[in-house]
Amino acid sequence: MSEPSAGTRLGVLKTYKLYVGGRFPRSESGRVYEVTDSKGAWLANAPRASRKDARDAVVAARKAFGGWSGATAYNRGQILYRIAEMLEGRREQFVREVADAEGLTRPKAAAQVDAAVDRWVWYAGWTDKVAQVFGGGNPVAGPYFNLSTPEPTGVVAVLAPGTPALLGLVSVLAPVIATGNTAVLVAGERAPLPALTLGEVLATSDLPGGVVNVLSGRTAEIAAPLAAHQDVNALDLTGADADLAKELETAAADNLKRVLRPQPVDGPGAADWTADPGTARLTAFLETKTVWHPTGALGVSGSSY
Repeated sequence: MSEPSAGTRLGVLKTYKLYVGGRFPRSESGRVYEVTDSKGAWLANAPRASRKDARDAVVAARKAFGGWSGATAYNRGQILYRIAEMLEGRREQFVREVADAEGLTRPKAAAQVDAAVDRWVWYAGWTDKVAQVFGGGNPVAGPYFNLSTPEPTGVVAVLAPGTPALLGLVSVLAPVIATGNTAVLVAGERAPLPALTLGEVLATSDLPGGVVNVLSGRTAEIAAPLAAHQDVNALDLTGADADLAKELETAAADNLKRVLRPQPVDGPGAADWTADPGTARLTAFLETKTVWHPTGALGVSGSSY
């Protein structure tokens, strides 16, 4: 094959891969599917994850849960802020991917990317405040301390919304890991490229491998084994349509998963992703542990130390 003539270059197309356990495997079956822009033009081949990939992602998330949930809230906040820094550093790439995925003008795509970075920073700031805001001492009748503290649920399967491609993704993922859970993220089927690129950001942001695992492919195909998996503790159905959400809720009931079924992502009553997110998603996948402890009362007089 002859070399390209002077002044010309061969295009180097990007190869997108899954992100599982801190590594970048191809799909277990080797399958891919075409990702197109809003006008139907080809953008890339995305890996089409299988049931085996979903199970591997759950194993990685479970393995990472102990270390991530046991890390100090301050340390988790530092790591999440580092992710925001890396998102900012890849701003131009995300702007291009969001614009292609949603058919947005460059200024509108840039505004969405900036909002996504800001939202990630916002959730990073919550890591060391969750315990104070949602936990505390409870008044009880008796010589006891009664303390309640929030703790992470465990492994959460998150179905990302298709649009907005990046802001919606960040809005569902960041609160899950900010509170100490680990995640198996199923990228939006039609526009998975921002999610797959986010996996590359996470791999270089001090986030331990397995805390977030990113899968792309047919949402229904990937979500079904996750909903039925006995080692998945919770399920976020944001990216599922009404029929799929009903099926997944039924499967999730088998081991009493905590299920979040929020507002629809489009149509009447759709969620406004640009609005203040509030704290609902921070508390959606938290459990409350309450501890009783004697105050050390001395004698019948009730004096204590």
